[in-house]
Amino acid sequence: MEKRELFDKQKEVRIQQLLEKATQTSDLEKKYLLHDEVIDEYQFYSFNKALNYIEQNIEIAETLNNSLFLNKSKLLLSMLLIDSGRYKESIDALNEIKRDSLPTQLLNDYYIAYKEGYSGLSFNTTVKSSKALYSQLYDAYQDSLYNRLDPNSEELLRLKEKNLRDNRKLDDALKINSQRLEAVKMGVRGFSLITFERSLLYELMNDKEKQKQYLILSAISDIEASVKDNASMGTLAKIMFEEGDIDRAHRYVNFSFDDAEFYNSQLRFVNIANSLPMISKAYEERSEKQKEKLQQSLIFISILAGFLLIAIYIVFQQVKKVSEARNKLKTANEKLQEFNEKLNASNEDLTRLYQELSESDKVKEQYIGTFLNLYSEYITKLDTYRKLVRKYVNTNQMKSLLELSKSKQFIEEELEIFNKNFDGSFLHIYPDFVKYVNELLKPDAQIILKNDKKLNTELRILALIKLGITSSSRIAKILRYSVNTIYNYRASIKSSAKNKDTFEDMIKNIQ
Repeated sequence: MEKRELFDKQKEVRIQQLLEKATQTSDLEKKYLLHDEVIDEYQFYSFNKALNYIEQNIEIAETLNNSLFLNKSKLLLSMLLIDSGRYKESIDALNEIKRDSLPTQLLNDYYIAYKEGYSGLSFNTTVKSSKALYSQLYDAYQDSLYNRLDPNSEELLRLKEKNLRDNRKLDDALKINSQRLEAVKMGVRGFSLITFERSLLYELMNDKEKQKQYLILSAISDIEASVKDNASMGTLAKIMFEEGDIDRAHRYVNFSFDDAEFYNSQLRFVNIANSLPMISKAYEERSEKQKEKLQQSLIFISILAGFLLIAIYIVFQQVKKVSEARNKLKTANEKLQEFNEKLNASNEDLTRLYQELSESDKVKEQYIGTFLNLYSEYITKLDTYRKLVRKYVNTNQMKSLLELSKSKQFIEEELEIFNKNFDGSFLHIYPDFVKYVNELLKPDAQIILKNDKKLNTELRILALIKLGITSSSRIAKILRYSVNTIYNYRASIKSSAKNKDTFEDMIKNIQ
């Protein structure tokens, strides 16, 4: 159904090509034959246009004085009137034809036209006397055809099938229908007609599914062949309506109505008129109910939408509060992080200070222990020296006492012991002191010790500076040198430093 316009366009293109050829020729016989093809295209597509070209061909045939062309066109006119439901007019057209003048190839068409015309009149007439007359004439022409037609021709097989259908010999009728169906293919009117007649057989058998199946095939074939004079779609609409499928019934009956209107078929209009109002009314009632339900649904949805808006507003407010709380929490976290960083820095400072204090305590403990030991030894030595002096005095050995006081051996020995204790204690507390000092000195001024447990004079001066004793006079007293000598040592080692200005400050910072 959605492709109807595509198939119609293809037919219009074919018709236009034929008409262009007919316009270009001045030969009336060729024009007649081309119009004949155009009529074949329009026959079940557009009644008015088919009628127009049949009438043109009748005029051409009269101009040519060609009785064959004239009779053929009048037969086509008769069949066109029959197909559109204009049965009385078709009989009138046939009555104008002289049967004796018809050639053999048109005589069968002549009888077929009369048979179809009286069949239509018989079916649609309500007057009993007329109906009986038309039925009698129909039977007469049908009997004539039985004697004239080829036993295997489509028209005779169709007559046999109809006769069997009317007498309710449905299985035999199906066999003939199957035989006819094998000779045609989808997309031509013959296929549409045979499948429609097959659906009539299944309707009589009460096989609704098969009936619908072949009506659908017939309708598809009609659409592909652009057959506007069709019955399948309208019949399907009635079945859909009976089954309660109002939507399909409405679509199908409107589709069928559009085709009938396009073709200008009185017969199809009458058939559709019986079902269109009923289907349309049911569709409108159903639509009205749906509209009411839709209105109710809209009211309900509007109420829900109102609640939803309220809920969205509440959620928005909550989200806003949560967002504000999150921002406050973020600010608090940032402050907490900043506080933690400061606290960590403070902890690091405390740790460093603790380490420095620990080292300072170790230095104090080391020096206190060392010098307490030295003071104890000095007291012991002074006591020994006192006893020796007393002994010399008591024994009147003044000469020996004088010699003892002149000797420097005692001082030198004590100084050696002091230096040894100082060097050992200092290197115990600062084991890498020499290495750090050398890092501050130029490469050619490095201090190399013969004994890594004993400092030289320059290193002792630097060790005292490290311990906070920076005065040259104090250093001179401790090391028992002159102030000038200490000054010269300090000047000499500073001249060997990489940076003279910061050398002693860096010595103080050695850890």
